[in-house]
Amino acid sequence: MIKVELQKDDIYVKTVEIDSPMSIKEVVNGYIPEYHDILSFKVNNECYHNDTYEITADCLINSVTYKHLEGKRIYQDSVIFLMTKAFYNLFLNKFKVVVEHSIDDGVFCEVFGDLEFTEKDVLNIKQEMLRTVERQLWIDKISYTWKEALDILERQSRSDLIKNIDYYSSRTVNLYKCGEYHDFFSRPLADNTKNIGVFDVEKKNKGFILHFPQSSTFKVKENLVHSQKVFKAHQNHDKWLSLLGVHKILDINSLVDDYKISNFILHEEALHEKNIASIAEEIKQSNKKIILIAGPSSSGKTTFSHRLGVQLQVAGLKPIIIGLDDYFLDRTMTPRKKDGSYDFETIKALNLDLLNTHLKNLLDGKKVELPKYNFSRGTSENSKNFIKLGENDVIVMEGIHGLNPELSYQIPDSEKVKIYVTALNQLNIDNHNRIPTTDCRKLRRIVRDFYYRGYSAEETLNRWKSVRDGENKNIFPFQENADYIFNSSLTYELGCIKSHATKELKKIHPNSINYTEAKRLLLLLSFIKDIPEKYVPNNSIIREFIGGSCFRG
Repeated sequence: MIKVELQKDDIYVKTVEIDSPMSIKEVVNGYIPEYHDILSFKVNNECYHNDTYEITADCLINSVTYKHLEGKRIYQDSVIFLMTKAFYNLFLNKFKVVVEHSIDDGVFCEVFGDLEFTEKDVLNIKQEMLRTVERQLWIDKISYTWKEALDILERQSRSDLIKNIDYYSSRTVNLYKCGEYHDFFSRPLADNTKNIGVFDVEKKNKGFILHFPQSSTFKVKENLVHSQKVFKAHQNHDKWLSLLGVHKILDINSLVDDYKISNFILHEEALHEKNIASIAEEIKQSNKKIILIAGPSSSGKTTFSHRLGVQLQVAGLKPIIIGLDDYFLDRTMTPRKKDGSYDFETIKALNLDLLNTHLKNLLDGKKVELPKYNFSRGTSENSKNFIKLGENDVIVMEGIHGLNPELSYQIPDSEKVKIYVTALNQLNIDNHNRIPTTDCRKLRRIVRDFYYRGYSAEETLNRWKSVRDGENKNIFPFQENADYIFNSSLTYELGCIKSHATKELKKIHPNSINYTEAKRLLLLLSFIKDIPEKYVPNNSIIREFIGGSCFRG
């Protein structure tokens, strides 16, 4: 007798017993509601299989849909695969497509070629994708020999992937196959094209945006207003990478191989410093007195704030730091979540009236006693710390609500500078495998949480969905309010983070719900070579996570 526990999106459904080996479909079908929504099946939290996989021993089968965090990623990668298949069918040897970066609900894909890429071409891509969905084709993961993979990719004109195979592979290569089309994807894909039919394609600049459905409605949002400032920051970073001559992980590895990585790091850090110095000088010229800094988790806000402070002083200004945490309401007045726990992330957990009164008084030249929050008691106390703005003084406030107009609602924009710090990674594995910004921040946080907060990688991954929900609610909706967007991403950073993150991710047990995610992140890190930390300056953004920062302690 074989005992099988059935789950759907991590929620227990039923335990069944079977007399002999059966396919997943035979075991699951009839017990899991809305079977047609299932993208793939995670067995024992270890790896994904399609429903033809045979169950021969006691196990856990988790049916994963778009509502699951990993399921959403599977869906989006599968739609990208669907697009690259359509692009291959339509434009082989005419255009080349590179999946560049996220934008709002989708990804921006840039098209390269000698001819003009038109609106009609975009419509043709969408129609070809829909035809593939209607055909309900299987997406199979197949292992090929090095020579077999090379022959396939040469026929598909994938020189970018051939370079990777040359560099990384010596025996077998895993490719996804759909019809006659093959591609490499570092993350799992859906089992069948019938499950990935909700998407849209929109012309944008020299390429297009591939739109994904919303999590709540499973529909593509209509009349979406794009984040133009963030998109521009992405494009500026792409020009930066062109200046440095680096776009893919293999480019970084080559610098390590050729002993040129230390000089590259100096150049990239110098570009960071130049950008920060430029922001500081423009703040000086603006005569604005209040600087608000915000950004998502692990974007490097703390180090950026310190480095901006240094550059403000070089420009002749004196920054005065005001901690938003000291403006928390007394615990008895703190809003609560639906589960009854305190909601410290909502802006309504702050004493906004007191904060705005203090800011107004400071701008009027008055002396103010800053509050001090006693976190153990949950009460605001007098600090006996009095401040008054001098001629060259500026107020610096960093926090998740910095760009929310409600935070400083009594202060006119003419007195405020709003800065959004984010990590907009543009580094790819190959033309079709981007490295999401979210992954870079997640790896940063895993390392920082372990060294400075005592959390394991398991605990960090358990909290990640809550972190993302908070960002979607409190940070991302206000990013377009920024006067400046500082991209804290460093192209070389994964090589420095690798050894720290790898050590912690390997501690996650195969029975853990986070095991497949840990394996995925480890696979990503396996593509890049270790970079010695001795080359990283002590004021680098990365030092905030791996240690050795001159701004700590």
